[in-house]
Amino acid sequence: MDSPPPALPRSWQPSVCPHDCPDCCGMLAQTDGKQVYGVRGDPSHGHNRGQLCAKVGHYQRTVHTPNRLLTPLLRDGPKGSGQFRQTSWEEAIALIAGRWQQLMATVGPQSILPVSYAGTMGQIQRNAGHALFHRMGASRLDRTICTPAQNAGWDAVMGKRPGPDPDEAIDSDLIVLWGCNALATNLQFVQRIRQAKQSGAQVWLIDTHRQISASLADQTLIVRPGSDAALALGVVAWLAAHGHSDEAFLAKACSGWPELRAAALHGYPAEQVLQITGLGAEEFASFCRALAKARAPFLRLGGGPTRYANGAASTRAILCIPAVLGAWCRPGGGALASTGSSAALDMTPVTRPDLQKQPARLVNLTRLGEALTELADPPIRSICVYNCNPVAVLPDQNRVLQGLEREDLFTVVHERFLTDTALYADVVLPAPTMLETADLYRSYGQYFLRRTRPVVAPLGQARANLDMFQALAKALGYSEPVFQTSADEFIDLLLDAPSPWRPQSGPGAFDRAALDRGEAVRLTPPPLAWGDPEALIRLVQPELPDPVPHWRAPHAAADGLPLLLQTAPSQYRLNSSFAERADLAAKVGPQTLQLSPADASARGLSDGQQVIAYNPLGQVEFLLKVTDSVPAGVAVAEGVHWLTAEGNLRNVNALTSQRLTDLGQGSTYYDNAIDVRAA
Repeated sequence: MDSPPPALPRSWQPSVCPHDCPDCCGMLAQTDGKQVYGVRGDPSHGHNRGQLCAKVGHYQRTVHTPNRLLTPLLRDGPKGSGQFRQTSWEEAIALIAGRWQQLMATVGPQSILPVSYAGTMGQIQRNAGHALFHRMGASRLDRTICTPAQNAGWDAVMGKRPGPDPDEAIDSDLIVLWGCNALATNLQFVQRIRQAKQSGAQVWLIDTHRQISASLADQTLIVRPGSDAALALGVVAWLAAHGHSDEAFLAKACSGWPELRAAALHGYPAEQVLQITGLGAEEFASFCRALAKARAPFLRLGGGPTRYANGAASTRAILCIPAVLGAWCRPGGGALASTGSSAALDMTPVTRPDLQKQPARLVNLTRLGEALTELADPPIRSICVYNCNPVAVLPDQNRVLQGLEREDLFTVVHERFLTDTALYADVVLPAPTMLETADLYRSYGQYFLRRTRPVVAPLGQARANLDMFQALAKALGYSEPVFQTSADEFIDLLLDAPSPWRPQSGPGAFDRAALDRGEAVRLTPPPLAWGDPEALIRLVQPELPDPVPHWRAPHAAADGLPLLLQTAPSQYRLNSSFAERADLAAKVGPQTLQLSPADASARGLSDGQQVIAYNPLGQVEFLLKVTDSVPAGVAVAEGVHWLTAEGNLRNVNALTSQRLTDLGQGSTYYDNAIDVRAA
């Protein structure tokens, strides 16, 4: 009997954290080519500089956890029961292709819908399915569950100007975390905050409750949910009234200042702002004075303020503040929502929208529950889920489950674990982790690009997204070259295309050889001078229904329930990712709802009690935490829990609605009202 080949010596191989986070941290994985023994931050990476968050710090446990899916499965019981039998990839691919061919012939190709989001941020694997679904003529997916309202608000004011490098905040003397829990969602920006504080910078936090990042702040403002636009416009009015507007910068680099000034002064006097936001007079005045006094204020916008009915308006209003102060032209000043690095790579060779020969309808991911239960002409008869766990993360969970329970819905799920969504699948296909695939990574929170190669081979029978979709394309009879191109060939194709973000010579020249060696290489956004007529800051946008940004009451104000629900991030979860890890699940604990002492007392509830939160969409059982960190009238639920695996009938998304934002058609996860009673 032949002996197994000897293990290779262990070495540290470069990789990247693939999760939906602005940091996209460089990491090193210790491996012998067969197993991953540990991970650590890459000290040579110019952004995270050797630091990893608690979620990723033991990523080998995710790779080698006993509950990894390693073989294809076919449903062998009722939907949702978790009853499956093992099968081969050949049988699974033939079954899927056969069902899709039948649906395309009888119901129409738009009866098939891809359902994906950001389970991996790799440019190849994340986008690997697009070409196939375009070629099929399937319904298209509008991926809206994160911050499209913020993106729309940024584009309205700043145009296509990229966001600043987060390193610029190091030179600021006043950093404002606006709806940003950096310790949970943007850990590497915390490095910049601490460096700025060492040089004397002050830090302010604006949020709806006192979350963990308040430990970084010198001052914290607790505002009513959805009131951010009123606060921002009140600041603009105060700055204008007290002579702190930078008229020279406004004249050179902005348009619409007279209209904005008049609207803010008329509509947002201090007394009106205090009534809307719930702030005290001195709190508001102190914040305005701090901004006026600062040499170079830097605003870090989180996603929270954008997940309301008025999310884009809030972004537009907040972005007016650094413009009025002239902060943009001072080292360390400005505002960061997203770096906007998508322009650095032309993804059309991978996504191939030209393969879609006929126009196809666009289905909003935030409204998947509605699409699965109401959409007609044709109805959705099959979905292919990858990079996403819609049962756990999408709003109106009961409607999503109602759709997935349909016997006439053929559901394919490509996953690493038996998630809540996979339990409803007809076919489950095993997926790898990023340490088992080749890919190219950029970020929406920094300006580095990194190429990765597999650290270990895919475990069991796991196949990367690209390999799965190319097998399906072959079974469907599609022979275009895009369906035979490898991940590394796609990466070379993307990098060989010229781009102003990757200059070939001069200062900031792009080092392709270093990238191919696995090093992180900085992208160079094309320079835009302040005052360039093609890149003015547009404080007023005449093409919009509200040319001047205004505060509008959030959806929840009309719901008739007393508590405004905040679905806050967890330090040990990223959406529903990492729920598979026992070590992190222990730190997260059970589903918890935080209430103020006054709200708990008014309902006869006590700390540690099991309670039920409810609204017309559903009800969810929580463990109650009574805390002074949450103001009266607000309820906070941190993290997205799994259902079956964590013993929950429902999670917080049974209480969130499919209503959309003012611009961008985005989700409104923070814009829902509930009440609470004893379980």
